[in-house]
Amino acid sequence: MTAETAAPSRLARRLGTFDAVVLGLGSMIGAGVFAAFGPAARAAGNGLLLGLAIAGLVAYCNATSSAQLAALYPESGGTYVYGRKRLGAFWGFLAGWGFVIGKLASCAAMAMTFGSYAYPSLARPLAVGAVVALTAVNYRGVQKTAALTKLIVVLVLFALGVVVAAVWLGGAAEPARLGSLSGASAYGILQSAGFLFFAFAGYARLATLGEEVIDPQRTIVRAIPIALGITLVVYAIVACSALAGAGADALAGARDPLAKAVEAGRFAWLSPAVRVGATIASLGVLLSLIVGVSRTAFAMASNRDLPHGLAAVHPRFRVPHRAELVVGALVAAVAAVADIRAAIGFSSFAVLTYYAIANAAAWTLAAHERRWPRALAGLGILGCLALALTLPLSSVLGGAGMLALGAGVYGVRQRGG
Repeated sequence: MTAETAAPSRLARRLGTFDAVVLGLGSMIGAGVFAAFGPAARAAGNGLLLGLAIAGLVAYCNATSSAQLAALYPESGGTYVYGRKRLGAFWGFLAGWGFVIGKLASCAAMAMTFGSYAYPSLARPLAVGAVVALTAVNYRGVQKTAALTKLIVVLVLFALGVVVAAVWLGGAAEPARLGSLSGASAYGILQSAGFLFFAFAGYARLATLGEEVIDPQRTIVRAIPIALGITLVVYAIVACSALAGAGADALAGARDPLAKAVEAGRFAWLSPAVRVGATIASLGVLLSLIVGVSRTAFAMASNRDLPHGLAAVHPRFRVPHRAELVVGALVAAVAAVADIRAAIGFSSFAVLTYYAIANAAAWTLAAHERRWPRALAGLGILGCLALALTLPLSSVLGGAGMLALGAGVYGVRQRGG
C-alpha cells in the first residue's frame, strides 16, 4: 500500500523531496536576509551573530517538532491541525489564527519590500500588483508554484554570492569587526534573534503543504531539516560578510544593509545586482507565504473555524482556490497601507506563538511517535516565548491584542454553538 492510498488527500500529492526542499528554501532565503540584518544590528550591534545562532537554534527546535508532527498528520493546516489533535480545539484555533494574522502581515511586508526596491515612488501600486500576479500563479496549482520557486532560489543565491564576493574581494572587509561585542546586551541579542527569526520561519510552509507532498512520512521529515540547515549556513556566511564589510553601525542605519556592505568596497558598481536580488527574493517569499496562509485558512474552514466556503477545492487545479483568492485580496488591501517594520515585528510575535504551540504539541508525543528527543520541544517552547517577549513593545502589544481578539471570537462562537 502506498503512502498516498494509506493517507487519502483532498488535494493532489505532487511534491517530492527536492520540490519540498526548494519550497522551504524559497520561503527562508528571501527578503528577510536582505532586510533583517538592519534591525538586528540596531538591537545588538556585532552581537547579531549570536542572535543569528539563537534564532537558528530556536528554528531547529521548531523544525524538528513540525517535521515529526507533519509526518504523523500529513494534512493541510500545519500547527492548526497538530494543536487540535494533541492539545485541544482551542489551541489549534489559536495556532491557526496566529499563523493567518501573522503571515498576512508578512505577505504585506514582502510585497512592500518588493515595491520599495523595484521603484520606490510606485512602491504601493507595485506591491498590490505583485500580490495579484502571484495569487494567479498559485491558483493554477502547486506545481506551478514549485517551478517558479526553483528559478527564484537560484537567482537569489546568485545575488547573495555577489554580496559575499564583493565584500571579501573589494578591499573593505575587516575580519576584526567580527570579534567585538562592545555595546551588545543580553536583551539586545535576544531582540536581534527575534528579528532574525522572521527570516527563518519559512520551513513551516512545508508542514502546511502536508496534503500535497508525496510520501509525507518520509519527505517532510527529511525536507524541513535540510532546508533549514542550508539556510543557516547561507545566513551565517552573509552575516559575517556584511559585518566585516560595512560594520554594525552602517548596517543599523541602512534599509538596504547588504547593498551598503557591497558599496563599502571597490566593487560598489555591483550594488544594483544586490537590489535586483532583493526584489526577486521578496517575490519568492511572497509566493510561498500566500500558499501557506491559504492552506491554513482552507484547513480552518474545513473545521468551520473560518467560513466554510473557503474549504472549496478547484475541480481542475486541485487547490483551495477560494481561500487563495480571499488571502490574495486581504494581502493586497494590507499592502496598500502597511508599514514594513511594524508588519515584521507583529508577524514575528504571532508566528512565535504559533511555533510555541507546535512545540507544546510535539511535547505530548509518545516515545514511539518521536523522531527527535523530547527536550528539543521543551527548549523550543522556552525559546519561542523568550524571543516573542523581547520584541519591541508595540509588536508585543499588537500581537497579544490580536491573539486575544481571536480567542474572544472563539469563545463567543463556542457559547453560541
